[in-house]
Amino acid sequence: MSHDTRSGNAPTTQLLLAEIDRAFDASTARLSEFLRIPSVSTDPAFDGETRRCADWLVGQLRELGFVAEAAKTIGHPMVVAHHAGVGPDATKRPRILYYGHYDVQPADPLELWASPPFEPTVVDGPRGKRIVARGAVDDKGQVMGIVEALRAWHTLAGGPPCPVTLMIEGEEESGSRSLEPFLHGAKDRLAADVCVVSDTGMWDIKTPAITTRLRGLVYSEVTIHGPTRDLHSGMYGGAVPNPINVLARVVADLHDAERKVMIPGFYDGVSDVPAETLAQWDSLGFSDAEFLGDIGLTEGFGERGRTTIERTWSRPTCDVNGIFGGYTGKGAKTVIAAHATAKISFRLVSKQDPEKIAAAFEAFVLARLPAGCRAEFERHGTNPAIEVSETSRFLGAADRGLRAVFAKSPLLIGSGGSIPAVGSIGRILGMDSLLVGFGLDDDCVHSPNEKFELECYRNAIGSHAAMLSEFAALSR
Repeated sequence: MSHDTRSGNAPTTQLLLAEIDRAFDASTARLSEFLRIPSVSTDPAFDGETRRCADWLVGQLRELGFVAEAAKTIGHPMVVAHHAGVGPDATKRPRILYYGHYDVQPADPLELWASPPFEPTVVDGPRGKRIVARGAVDDKGQVMGIVEALRAWHTLAGGPPCPVTLMIEGEEESGSRSLEPFLHGAKDRLAADVCVVSDTGMWDIKTPAITTRLRGLVYSEVTIHGPTRDLHSGMYGGAVPNPINVLARVVADLHDAERKVMIPGFYDGVSDVPAETLAQWDSLGFSDAEFLGDIGLTEGFGERGRTTIERTWSRPTCDVNGIFGGYTGKGAKTVIAAHATAKISFRLVSKQDPEKIAAAFEAFVLARLPAGCRAEFERHGTNPAIEVSETSRFLGAADRGLRAVFAKSPLLIGSGGSIPAVGSIGRILGMDSLLVGFGLDDDCVHSPNEKFELECYRNAIGSHAAMLSEFAALSR
């Protein structure tokens, strides 16, 4: 039975959810088809498949009445699709932009997969059926949650109840080098009132979540250069600067005994979390023992006086992600290396300025170089932290949509990870993002045997359909 919004008779959430249940097997089959395409964006050997994946998604959206294309970029195509909405009042309703990505991480190591990574397999798990494949939850399953919600609206009403644009990129897993140039050139096409991002997670399989805090990132690589070649440590040791020793001293100076970062100005713009927010976090029942036990640890470590949730959701950090130099093979080789390198990431919060942090780190290193040494820096990315206002009317609408599916309000949570696109969208397109995801902590993101619980997939489809109803009920 069709309920056409063009005649003012929009389908109820109950009708949408019933249609989603009726069509769920077909929705799962389409997800499997999507997952079979090995769209590994970082490996040129998969360039053809990545393009095929973009074209496949374009075809799905055109079936739903969208004007869609795989837009050319300096790298992999950007899938862009638009629907003006149905009904005489569609133009008076908020415009919604959806962001996600169709590219995936490499599947290596292949020998650790229980089934081939690009042959999606539905298997039994402790919480019901799950689909296992590379990209199952990051981010193809979550993208299809949006697409299948739009399909339910198409079936029952002829299209979405308000203007909808999708921007699904093909380079999120390989640095998003095309994203910002594309955003600058497509501002008019992408104009919207809010961006909905589905690339995050829930609190647990029965409890939805809206991520209101997302840490930013500065990733810098520093190489300390000393002598012009490797030297014999017996002939030169104690008489010349050793770049590895110099780098080790720099790394040691990054934190004090309280594990606070010692770069001058690092905490500029950092504010404490409000007491009521901390109280809500304390009430979540987070278990340090479970969180740490899963990775073989018994005690937490970090900035003193902070809980684990506070450290990962609301405090800035500095971590060395890689360090190398000199001889690293088996046995002994007595050399003073000509250079040593460290890769260092900073997770940012609140109003920390990524450019200032990157520059302050470089100044911190330069101030510690002895005569005869120089430093070379390479920046691998900077993006700011994101905080969504908890009084946002779009957040309120998302809350109502999620409650319609889960029969409980979503938790407002933070995330220690970063989604660079969110910062770019805010800075270039001038809009806030609403982060509503459906992944779980045990989904093996970026690891062998990545999976997506089918219950989460079904609830993702229902939630996006219900949230769209709530967005459309708002005035522009």
